[in-house]
Amino acid sequence: MKRQIVLVCMLFGVAFAFAAKVDTLFVESPSMKKEVQVVVVLPDAAQGRKAVSCPVVYLLHGYGGNAKTWVEIKPNLPQIADEKGIIFVCPDGKNSWYWDSPKNPSYRYETFVSSELVKYIDEHYKTIANRKGRAITGLSMGGHGALWNAILHKDTFGACGSMSGGVDIRPFPKNWRMSSQLGDIESNKELWDTHTVVNQVDSLQNGDLAITFDCGENDFFLNVNKDLHKRLLARKIDHDFTTRPGAHNKTYWKNSIDYHILFFEKFFKENEGGK
Repeated sequence: MKRQIVLVCMLFGVAFAFAAKVDTLFVESPSMKKEVQVVVVLPDAAQGRKAVSCPVVYLLHGYGGNAKTWVEIKPNLPQIADEKGIIFVCPDGKNSWYWDSPKNPSYRYETFVSSELVKYIDEHYKTIANRKGRAITGLSMGGHGALWNAILHKDTFGACGSMSGGVDIRPFPKNWRMSSQLGDIESNKELWDTHTVVNQVDSLQNGDLAITFDCGENDFFLNVNKDLHKRLLARKIDHDFTTRPGAHNKTYWKNSIDYHILFFEKFFKENEGGK
């Protein structure tokens, strides 16, 4: 009996010794002159003396969220990291919409996410340090932020996604403190036009990015996502677009993230060894 107990303990010890870990960091942002909280989910494959380079998925939270949002929505993210050999990076984007705000110089979250954070992660972890080993996605405000950053930084990210994303902000000018970043829409129409994802489609060529996005049928962002889909079709840009039953809530995102991870896993496998 004692021998069985010892064996079980040894097995548990091995399981804990070789498992994904969750790091909570404070990463310096030179552009904002402050530290930003970041949660990193690191698979076993990227740890230790025999660590191998792993692809990275950047996960952006929505309005009112923080760096811990995704590990709260998807508690088994560490197990997924181990199974897939993927590093997940979750920055705190405040309520920034992940822009470099033209009105508020203390909000430079586009620079932080697409430059400063990527540089830090590649320097401190065993990553595939090129665009074919990086993807970015997010929910709601973070869905907008993920597509925004990927389209404007195609040299950094190879794949991108959005879940329930606010991909056209203009129908919602009084919501989510966007005016604190862009000014009121009446006096700053050009800024609102140029800082919305749907109006970035013209800068894309087919094959620039692997794109996936989805939205719930009962979501208030459904119509703007359908419009983005139509614009991409009109430009003959390959992408995956899905609508499913569901609303703008954690239940939907907890399910949706699984499909994004599968999409990115396929992208990474197809581009293994790519530069």
